[in-house]
Amino acid sequence: MNRVLISAAELAESLETGSPPLVLDCRVRLGEPEAGRRLWEAGHIPTSHHLDLDRDLAGPPGEGGRHPLPTHDAFTAVVQRLGITPGKAVVVVDDMGGQLAAARAWWMLSCWAGHPDVRVLDGGLRAWQDTGGPLVLGREPLPKPSNWRPYFDDTAWVDADTVLTGRDMKVDARSLERFRGEVEPIDPVAGHISGAQCRPSAANLDDDGRFKSAEQLDGELPDAGAVIAYCGSGVTACHNILAYAIAGRPLPRLYVGSWSDWIRKESHPVASG
Repeated sequence: MNRVLISAAELAESLETGSPPLVLDCRVRLGEPEAGRRLWEAGHIPTSHHLDLDRDLAGPPGEGGRHPLPTHDAFTAVVQRLGITPGKAVVVVDDMGGQLAAARAWWMLSCWAGHPDVRVLDGGLRAWQDTGGPLVLGREPLPKPSNWRPYFDDTAWVDADTVLTGRDMKVDARSLERFRGEVEPIDPVAGHISGAQCRPSAANLDDDGRFKSAEQLDGELPDAGAVIAYCGSGVTACHNILAYAIAGRPLPRLYVGSWSDWIRKESHPVASG
């Protein structure tokens, strides 16, 4: 698989070239629909554009969970509006080490839509600022729209029936407290999918908010022949998929609906502890 991370220094250098990447700011605050755009307008990497979790990276909540995938046509409209083409590199950024929601954007563009060169800024906005990268205010003029129509790989994700009937290892990216059912700040039911293992997405990062080394991730990530990644609503689960990519492991499939979809049916087995 192509390289999936870019350092702040590499990004700064690439922005000065004649073929700079398209930078997409994916910052989000769950439960605050307008927070991401406000954060971007208050200070962002020069030339970057806001990519919104709820409007651009998800369909309407409800059937399929809190952040179901948009339709093919809806996401095609997003990539065309932003001028995304397979020939132009893309860098996705957030301020949570990729957890909210750069990894989701990486997965949708790279794994689902098939873009050949999408990278996550390692360490996010903090790393950019730590290396002296400037932030600018206001809005950026949108690039010239593209006519790219992705070929979507719908084998990269699974639905609840596949989770229920399949034998793939299920890996939960939520915190241990949510996994155990000790707390549940978002969804109406606490606990986890029966038989799942917990790998909190935050465990993929070091103390500086950057990804651990490939060797360390390879030694820590749950190991199985086939893995299904899930979380609360299919966002931080993408962070675990990204960690598997960094470690050089086969990529898990994403249960997009995740816990918010699983608990919609009382017949789905739930565990705690």
